[in-house]
Amino acid sequence: MFVRFGIILFVTTFFSVKVFSQGCCSGGSGSPIAGGVSQGVLQEGQIEIAANYQYFGSDKFYTGSKDTSSQSVNGLQTHYLYSRFAYGITTKFTLSIEAGYFFNKTETSFNSEAPDYKKTSSGFSDLIIFPRYDVYDKTDEKYHTEITLGMGMKIPVGKYDDKYVTSINPFTGSKNYSISPPTVQPTTGSNDFIFYGFALREFKKAKFKLFANTLYMRKGYNPLGEKFGDYASLGLFANKLFFRKLGVTFQLKYEWIGQMQTAAGIDAQALYNVDINSTGSKKLSFVPQVNYNFKSFTVYGLYDQPLYQYLNGFQIGSQYLVTLGISYRFMPGKSLWKSIKKES
Repeated sequence: MFVRFGIILFVTTFFSVKVFSQGCCSGGSGSPIAGGVSQGVLQEGQIEIAANYQYFGSDKFYTGSKDTSSQSVNGLQTHYLYSRFAYGITTKFTLSIEAGYFFNKTETSFNSEAPDYKKTSSGFSDLIIFPRYDVYDKTDEKYHTEITLGMGMKIPVGKYDDKYVTSINPFTGSKNYSISPPTVQPTTGSNDFIFYGFALREFKKAKFKLFANTLYMRKGYNPLGEKFGDYASLGLFANKLFFRKLGVTFQLKYEWIGQMQTAAGIDAQALYNVDINSTGSKKLSFVPQVNYNFKSFTVYGLYDQPLYQYLNGFQIGSQYLVTLGISYRFMPGKSLWKSIKKES
């Protein structure tokens, strides 16, 4: 049943972390959630606890769709932990609270002698409140069809104005600082709205599923006067279950990120060393995924392989993106929501 399987495809996009597709000089998250999540709803009273680890690494730079790798920046690496807690309030309505934490985000330049050779940051990124509602659900002996809609909000809890050392006075040892590029900030610092849709068609006898999800994230302005580009994605999935426990999924995913904007009077290039013309991108990728179910646990892994990417201006592109995760679902015995309503 899909409610057991939904978490398997859990990072980001619903939002596989497109943290880096706005470039080394521009940066900014397209989506804060790790994995290729396709979520339906939980059973009434069911609880889900999940976490995944995501690694991103790249030293590939693009101008448009052309690989123009340069030694101006040697590379970018991040290690990210994404976790969530979800509860099935009713058979149709599920609420989840989700959060991300960067163990580190590190941009390394070519000149190892320079004070700013390595720009790095770490810490919490965003808190995400994500309710979703099952608007259509029909099942019989042969098929199961489901449509789920969701609308949520991303609230920044981490640093968006972290600084790095630009120079050191050789006589006094005093240091000069500048705001780090968005690629190494744990969060964009803006409150964003999330709109989500999911549709499933399951062929029960064949143990085969076709499903799709779509996401749109409307970005807001942060306190620095920056508005990172809106984010949109569309994922198409095919899943086959083997031996009742092993699932194999193939996903085709398209992602779009709009160009960055600034508030009136804000010069992003002068203040934050951000070239607005080098923001925004398009990407088509193939994402194979494997999951294994053991009792109430699911472990899973996925790899994002770019098929095509187009980046405005000059930006760092996607190269290595791996996600590993685990989820646990259980029924605590009775509906917490019904107990609260009864007591009130």
